Amino acid sequence: MTKLSEWLVAAATLGMLWLALLTNTIENTFSKNHYTLLLWSPIILAGLFGVFALSLVFYRAYTFNNCDEAAEELQKEIIEAKAALTKLGFKFKQTAA
Repeated sequence: MTKLSEWLVAAATLGMLWLALLTNTIENTFSKNHYTLLLWSPIILAGLFGVFALSLVFYRAYTFNNCDEAAEELQKEIIEAKAALTKLGFKFKQTAA
């Protein structure tokens, strides 16, 4: 079972449960007493998921590690590649940086 099908099965199951509670197919006191909350719950859950996803992106961007050694190695490889291309007759433009 792929991840997409797992998410679709879970969403369909929760959707059917929500619809059954909303239409009072499953009779209980919670759905009668908190009908408005039950009605708005998909929008509330989508908003909470959005806040969670955004905070996760910000957290991972904040804690992203720099690889100084890899950057230095890449700069050396760029210099070597430029030298090799210059030997083959390639001419580079001079940049202002």
